[in-house]
This record gives sequence, C-alpha cells and structure tokens, in this order.
Amino acid sequence: MAISFDTIPEKLRLPFTAIEFSNRLAGNANIDFKMLVIGQRLSTGTIPAGQAVRANSPEELEAYFGRGSMLAEMGKAQINADQFTEKWFLALDDASGGEQATGSITVTGPATRGGTVFLYIAGYRLLIGVDAADTDEDIASAIVAAITAETTLPVTAEVNGAESTEVDITCKWKGETGNDIDMRLNFYDEALPDGVGLTFVAMSGGTGNPDLTDVFTAIGDEWYNWLAVPYTDTANLVVLEAEAESRWGPMRAIGFRAFTAFKGTHSETGTFGSGRNGPHVTCMGTNDSPTPPYLWAGVNCVVAAASLQIDPARQLRTLALPGIKPPKKELRWDGTERNQLLFDGIATYSVDRGGLVRIERQISMYQTNASGFADDSYLNINTAETLERIRFEQRAMVSQKFPRHKLADDDFDIPAGQAVVTRNAMEDEFLALYTVFMDRGWCQDYEGYKATIIAEIHDDDPDRLDMYDSPKLINNLRVTAVHTEYRR
Repeated sequence: MAISFDTIPEKLRLPFTAIEFSNRLAGNANIDFKMLVIGQRLSTGTIPAGQAVRANSPEELEAYFGRGSMLAEMGKAQINADQFTEKWFLALDDASGGEQATGSITVTGPATRGGTVFLYIAGYRLLIGVDAADTDEDIASAIVAAITAETTLPVTAEVNGAESTEVDITCKWKGETGNDIDMRLNFYDEALPDGVGLTFVAMSGGTGNPDLTDVFTAIGDEWYNWLAVPYTDTANLVVLEAEAESRWGPMRAIGFRAFTAFKGTHSETGTFGSGRNGPHVTCMGTNDSPTPPYLWAGVNCVVAAASLQIDPARQLRTLALPGIKPPKKELRWDGTERNQLLFDGIATYSVDRGGLVRIERQISMYQTNASGFADDSYLNINTAETLERIRFEQRAMVSQKFPRHKLADDDFDIPAGQAVVTRNAMEDEFLALYTVFMDRGWCQDYEGYKATIIAEIHDDDPDRLDMYDSPKLINNLRVTAVHTEYRR
C-alpha cells in the first residue's frame, strides 16, 4: 500500500516524524456574495471612474462620488434598505458627447395668504415657505434657494434670465437618466397657498449614457453576484446581456443577475419589455413613480440580493422596497395590466395600504428561445439563481475533495490512502451533494435525479471525466386556483 502524500518528500533518511494536514474533507464551500452598483459620479468625487470600491456609509458615498451624484444616491438608498449585503460601487464619467436633461417651473402669483409650497423633485420633498403678498418672482427665487440648499438633489436651479418667474432646472449629469427625474407638487395631497400656481415642463433633452463596456473592462473576472444598473438604452442592454451570457457560461461560471427599471406608460413599458430577451436581466416597470428608475434599480437589487443569498430558490414576493414612492392611486396599474406586463418581460410590484411598495413578481426579461417560440424556462430569476448556486457547490466539492486525484476505471481496487477517484465514486459524491440541495429546499426528487446521473471517462482524453445530471428544481407557490361548488 502506498499512501498519497501532498508535501512529505519520498527521499527521507533524516530521523524525523512528519505529519501533514489536509483540509480536503473538512472544508465547506461559501460564496463571497457581492453586489456591484453602477452609476455616474460628479467631478467633486474623490474616486475616479472605473475603480470599484466598497462603501458602507452615506458619508463615504458622498465623498467618493460627489454629493448629489447618481451613484451616491443609489448607494444611500440601498443602505437605507439593507445594511449587511456587501456593496461595491463603480463610477462612470459622463459620456463626452452627452447632454444634460433640463426642465422648468413657472410660478404664478401673488400669494393671497401665507403657506407652504410642497415641491417634490426625484421623490425628495422640499418645503418652501410663502408669505402673504409674496409675488411670483419672490416665490421663484425661494424655489431656487431651496433647491440650491438641498445639495443631495440630482438637479440645479436658477431663475431664467429672460423671465424672472421661471425657474430653469438642469440635471447634474449627462444622459438619458435625467429625463426620468420627476417634478411635482403635493404628493401627499398637500395644498398650495392661496393665489399661487406652479406649472412644470418635464425634464427632457438628456442624451448619451456612459458605456457599460467600460464597467466590464474594469472588473475583469471579479465575481459580482448582482448588478444594479441605471441604464436601459438599447446599446447598453446589448452589452449587459452579452456579458451576462458570457459570465453564465461554463468556462467562466461567474454569473450575475442585473436589476434595472423603466419609467413609462403601460404601453411604453410593455413595448420596451417585449423588445428584450435577457435571462439574467430583470426590469421593474415603475409607472409614474416620483422616485427615479436608477433608485428603483438600486433598492430592488439590494432587497433581492439580501433574500437570494439566504435562499436562491425562494420567491421575492411581498419584500418591501423602502424609500420608493409609488404612483398616485388613480394611476397605479391594476391586476390585468400588471399581468400583461408579466408576459412582456417586466417585473411587477404591489402597494400596500400604507403606501409601501412591495415586490409582486420578479421575473427576467427572457421570453423566447433561439427558435423564437415562447419559453418560460428562465421566467423566474430564482431559476438562474438556484442553478448558479448548484453549480458553485458542485465545482467547489470537486475542487475541495479531489484537488490532485488520479482517475481510474471502476474495476480498479483503490488502495487505502491513495488519491484516486473512479467515475462511480464521483457519481456517489454528486448524489450525496444532491441530498444537501434537497435539505436546503433547492431541489426535489432524489430517485429521479439518481436515475439521470451519468459519469464516464472521455473516449479521447483519459484524464477527463464527463458527467450528466438532471436536477429537479423546487418551485414556488405563486398561483392558487380553487373551483368551489357550494351546496344547499
């Protein structure tokens, strides 16, 4: 019998007792779960574009990326929702050919009674005091002062040079995301002071998003399990979907789920969703929410990540999205409309009686197979999440238990202590691991799995073991249908 040693040399004549340790049978596989948040920085930030950095506090985020920047506000919203998921942030500079979104607020007056203007910009609430007899020009100047003082806002304001009752609003960064910055009054049904009126010109004209290619060049093969992505333009989605597919593949095995959000009417949202087909991208339709889509993407991502790292197979339904403001009641999509969107690749949310936004169904944007036929195999993001975890556990088990093993035929009588594995032994290891998956509630049907598993030594490469298995993933209780025939 010859025992396989790892580090004790064969040629030893020196009197000595050498004992080596191996953790081959002791280690447990653990994923270092990480999330990557992508967004734009301001020039006041200290961290350059393209450098991933971990941050855990609002103060760090504002110092790194600039107070009021897209990325700082995404991170702050995430910290408000979850403090324990490991968050990494990668900033992008504005696209050189981009333009900033602009809008305006026109004031009419004078006020006939004192009061407060309740102005909401990007979901942030501003209280602007108005005295009796304040003119429209006074109120316009007060609005500018209030916006300027609240430096976390995504916009700047100044009185129009030609019309002193008009306030010009400009997004702090370039790109299409600025077009979705909401401006409104009285979200909580407050009232304007008597005699005062405000008219809004919605934000528009923002063009030229940064290129997500720069993100993936910067991170290389670092594994981030979830991405919060603020961009939904076609060029960036093509890049995102291609990178997700590449990382999902067997030779990289560092897949991610990307969380995005889209603002638009029901028709616009459905049309947008129908045009995509990414199994690793999920997009929440925000409707007319005051909260901008980049914050929706960030909060949705961190809330989902916090749950999925605990159990990738468990649905996300009813999980709250703290800090996200819903549309007004009369504008919310009803069940029929939301059901339609779930057939358009758009994830949906519900709003409880207290106005708290909750995930309803988190689906991917995957809708058709390579032949163009409808396909629901990757409908729920839990599917890819669970498969990712199963693959990780299988790879980790092989690497941990058989790091330097030799491969023999099944009829080989393995000497005790020898680092040799056979195909039958590997099948047994996969079966044992499957029971762990069942204990965790990821998989079911052990006998069915056992009947499918195959291991064979490659015909042309005797150092290669080829395997086939067919795990049966566990499902979720999403729909309950009951037909009741009552009796008298």
